[in-house]
Amino acid sequence: MTGSHQTLTLLLFSAVVAATLAITSWAGSRRPGSAEEFYAGGRLFSPVENGFAIAGDYMSAASFLGISGLIALYGYDGMLYSIGFLVAWLVVLLLVAELVRNCGRFTLADVVAARMRERPVRVALGASSVTVSVLYLVAQMVGAGSLVGLLLGNGGGAAHTWTVLGVGALMIIYVCLGGMRATTWIQIVKAVLLMGGALGLTVLVLVRFGGDPGALLTSAAERSGHGKDFLAPGLRYGGGWTSRFDFISLGLALVLGTAGLPHILARFYTVPTARAARRSVVWAIGLIGSFYLMTIVLGTGAAALVGTNAVRQSSPAGNTAVPLLSEELGGGAGSTGGAALSALAAAVAFATILAVVAGITLAASAAVAHDLYASLRGGRAGRPRRLGKGRKGRPGRRGERTEAQDAGRSEVVVAKVAAGAVGAVAVGLSLLAQELNVAFLVGLAFAVAASANLPVLLYALFWRRFTTRGAVWAVYGGLVPSVALVVLSPVVSGAPQALFPGMDFACFPLENPGLVSIPLGFLAGWLGTVLSREHPDEARHAETEVRSLTGAGAV
Repeated sequence: MTGSHQTLTLLLFSAVVAATLAITSWAGSRRPGSAEEFYAGGRLFSPVENGFAIAGDYMSAASFLGISGLIALYGYDGMLYSIGFLVAWLVVLLLVAELVRNCGRFTLADVVAARMRERPVRVALGASSVTVSVLYLVAQMVGAGSLVGLLLGNGGGAAHTWTVLGVGALMIIYVCLGGMRATTWIQIVKAVLLMGGALGLTVLVLVRFGGDPGALLTSAAERSGHGKDFLAPGLRYGGGWTSRFDFISLGLALVLGTAGLPHILARFYTVPTARAARRSVVWAIGLIGSFYLMTIVLGTGAAALVGTNAVRQSSPAGNTAVPLLSEELGGGAGSTGGAALSALAAAVAFATILAVVAGITLAASAAVAHDLYASLRGGRAGRPRRLGKGRKGRPGRRGERTEAQDAGRSEVVVAKVAAGAVGAVAVGLSLLAQELNVAFLVGLAFAVAASANLPVLLYALFWRRFTTRGAVWAVYGGLVPSVALVVLSPVVSGAPQALFPGMDFACFPLENPGLVSIPLGFLAGWLGTVLSREHPDEARHAETEVRSLTGAGAV
């Protein structure tokens, strides 16, 4: 890019940052900083607003940049990411949305702790939620670095480092000053921008090929360098047994992982009722489904118009496919139209990153404060009021309320401190992972979520005999193997694009651990329960079942 074109892009980036900071300032000044306001935005959002926010939270840099890049590089195999991310929402809609809204208060641990001993469950799920959130944050920051690297022509230099540091600072500001209210409105605005930008680019790609998808696919296959193989399975996940098992592992992680993502589950607490939560998911599915169909057009368009080799030369992981496609659609490299359209696409992607990192950081800080800190402090972090307990005046009622408010305010302070700590860890890891594809990194986060969070959530909601030991074993039985297998995989060492390419201690052949770690999570939960001497609390299970299905007694 020329200096004037870089200036245009930087101005658009600055406008995005200024708009998000303005939203944060407006939202932060609206209401007092209670725990319910900070974690759930006062539960005042409508289903439509929350549906757009869920879509904004879910359609991340991995979707806009990573999936399009994988399709441009690997064709059919890259499309599997689009399908997996979309199908996952059926699991959320059918099994999770209403039940989680009725049983919980702020975090995933609220749902499980409603019928278990609180402290061990909250500690385990708090640790798991932070781990998943950090992995997801790393993917977003890698995407931000790739954007600025393309802009300045220096993907691995100081610009990348300063971009990651800047995104880390901004996400801490969003969370500390605006909480859930600011995060939600940033995600709503971002969802509108992203859908508009993706739709505009999709229309331009189809117009270039006369509205004929067949011509688009044929051209993409020709310029990919792989011919017809580009449109057939096998470029990335074909060949030996390792690649095929990696494909199965990825599919399991994508389809099951969404229902265990802390920042997605937290969105169900921002609406007033379970019915509103379900309607939010319906809105979100419509938006997300439309978007993932467009990523297929964008990825194949990048292969057809830019060329797979050009995309790979710009970014070996394919993270710059959409900006390169935008430049080509606007008139090509060096043209004013190309630079302007590329700048707009990069600004939309940057807004996407800022919105998503805010939601993830808020979920991670809530897990630290509401689950870990509250458990160590010894308080009842968030168990809903027991059914049948009326509101008749009891001695000390006002004192109890004041004590709860003080505890909630202290949690908010801890959450803000935790946001800074989580941000620092994510920044450090993202600087190491800059050569990895962002969609692939998100796939790892999904695998950990499906291994550690989903088993305990489903057992707690549907298994009458489930015990505290089973819950703790389910979390650690999925969390520890999934993280350990990632560390021992080619993602970390033994490959040119690994975190530590100069080292080789990889002994697990698969890049995604889901095929092994997800069954281990379910198995550990079952073993912990059947080997436990603890008798399941039938009364609490009945209470949780009634609350989850009817909403009676829900917060």
